[in-house]
Amino acid sequence: MILLFLMLFTGNASRLSAQDLGQQDEIFWHTNADHSITWDLTKENRLPHDDNLEMSGELVSGIVGYKVNKGKQVEIIRDIIFPQLRNYSKSNESIYRAYLRSQYTDEILPVITLGEKKFESGILDSIRINGKISFYFSQRDGIQVIRTFFPSMDKRCFVEKWTLMNSGKMPQTFSIGTTELVQNETGFHGQYHRKIATDAKSTVTIPPGEQYSFGIYFNARLNDEIEPQRALTQIERGRDLFLDSISSNLVLRSPDETINTLFYFSKIRAAESIFRSRLGLIHSPGGGSYYVGIWANDQAEYSGPFFSYLGYQKGMQAAMNAYRIFQSNIPKDGGKIWASFELNVTFPFGNYDRGDAAMIAYGATHCLLVSGDRKKADEIWPLIDWCLGYCQRKITAEGVVASESDELEGRFPTGSANLSTSSLYYGALIQAARLAKAMGKPASLVDHYQQRSKHLALAIENYFGANVEGLDTYKYYKENTTLRAWICLPLVVGINRRKAGTLDALFDQLWSTNGVLTELTPENSGSKVFWDRGTLYAFRGAFKAGAADRALDRLSSYSTTRLTGFRVPYAVEAWPENGMAHLSAESALYCRIFTEGLLGIEPTGFDSFILQPNLPARWDHLELKSMKAFGVKLDIDLKREKGRIRVVVAENDKTILNRLIANNAELKVTLKGI
Repeated sequence: MILLFLMLFTGNASRLSAQDLGQQDEIFWHTNADHSITWDLTKENRLPHDDNLEMSGELVSGIVGYKVNKGKQVEIIRDIIFPQLRNYSKSNESIYRAYLRSQYTDEILPVITLGEKKFESGILDSIRINGKISFYFSQRDGIQVIRTFFPSMDKRCFVEKWTLMNSGKMPQTFSIGTTELVQNETGFHGQYHRKIATDAKSTVTIPPGEQYSFGIYFNARLNDEIEPQRALTQIERGRDLFLDSISSNLVLRSPDETINTLFYFSKIRAAESIFRSRLGLIHSPGGGSYYVGIWANDQAEYSGPFFSYLGYQKGMQAAMNAYRIFQSNIPKDGGKIWASFELNVTFPFGNYDRGDAAMIAYGATHCLLVSGDRKKADEIWPLIDWCLGYCQRKITAEGVVASESDELEGRFPTGSANLSTSSLYYGALIQAARLAKAMGKPASLVDHYQQRSKHLALAIENYFGANVEGLDTYKYYKENTTLRAWICLPLVVGINRRKAGTLDALFDQLWSTNGVLTELTPENSGSKVFWDRGTLYAFRGAFKAGAADRALDRLSSYSTTRLTGFRVPYAVEAWPENGMAHLSAESALYCRIFTEGLLGIEPTGFDSFILQPNLPARWDHLELKSMKAFGVKLDIDLKREKGRIRVVVAENDKTILNRLIANNAELKVTLKGI
């Protein structure tokens, strides 16, 4: 990810100090049976408190910030972003992220009167998040107010819905003022017209036991585009249909409701951040900074493979478009591939080689195998072939892959060859051999990739294997003397020789209340930097390596903090950088803890995979339902039975495998074509 050191939105997370870090395990929220979460303020005394939540559609993104003071009154700030409408910028540093955006406070709200007195919402009772965010206020004069925020999924429109509920015994008559704010300006693409308006009736009488709803609409249009209609029911239904689709695919059922709920929320965040571009739908990180663009790590490596399991067609379209964009920009001179494409995927960026070719090959091979689609593989194979060839040309005399940096882009030293690039290339070679075989490529090519992977595994051990801080693990680069988060990557790609020391490093030495620290040195003891992607990969690697019990303890702690703690309800990017933004691809990585980690899924062909389930001792079951992979619907059920694990796999609702195995044993599954 190409990142700037920006904090675009002030939130609780962005003001954390090193002293605060030790108290981030405070629990503010609780889970509900419908996989929503609620913050009950009726007995809350840990105030003031603030946070923000991002929600996205194809043409708009809104970051709703909320600040609750000691009197339980809430201030809401709406950061409305229209990603495709680019502004002019005088700053070279920010020119490619000059999205049309503004922040709006409650000053834009219409004035509501009841009985000739201005009606105020009053104090806050609770906040609920369920793919939308709703603020529930205490009753005043027999009236309860609910304010709900959500985006249009296909229009340049963000909505704030007000619901007035009359719980009294008499009709109540309200007068509602007008809200209209028009902003016109010249942008890079032409004339931009923004408008904030309401569809509220000027006078409305609400009988006892009934309610009235109206919307406040944050719209934008380009040149002569038709203004989006103020259609509250239709826009909310579009959001609900999206949420229903996400809810019904790739359903996790485990004994831990917090994990189940965070898994569901992660699907939402990963899938909603898909935007229209000049080249079709593309997935982007969001977070107030990264829209209508693609990156070699976030899209090619992280989210692309996730969409091949989810069964969300827009997601798979976005994944394929990302690979197509990289493929159409393969360097002609044999140089490095661009790391990202922004400005509506017209602007390539990447000052140096971060190991991007390895990232792309690792993600694309996995995505294409799980897609079960030979045509997709044929189309993208030239990209994979080029990326593998580029990595091989970067092999050093010691047998590892040279790269100028990694995805953290110089924030931490990486030397001339780092463990991340070599590990990802190793994983890509394993998957490329399987993909080539499935595509009917020559056996000599399959053998070539397999031999390369064996040589690279040995080189990784010889070059990076080391004793660091008394642990038998890896140094991240040749001169490295500190423990680093990315030492988890060998476990992720199936290299387990130094498993014990690496797990000790990750889950003991590097562990914090916010997951795995990026680096552990005496110098950073007062400022614990973390990037959630390192933690999420560590969980996946630990489960895959057979350390289910140890991984679950840490996963439960992390999930509780992220879903119900001080910064909710998704995995974050980093701290202190960028205010712990909820970048969407991190949520894809959370879901992949279960597909490739706990279940140990490794695709071996377009209709076959390895299943190596690793059920934690305190769990007696796990189900992953309606996984849309390999061109079919798959259900995988695990149940503890007589000290072993009963594994049942159903293809399109028909059982194709029913076996009793030892925990962490490997199963080979071939689909029947039912």
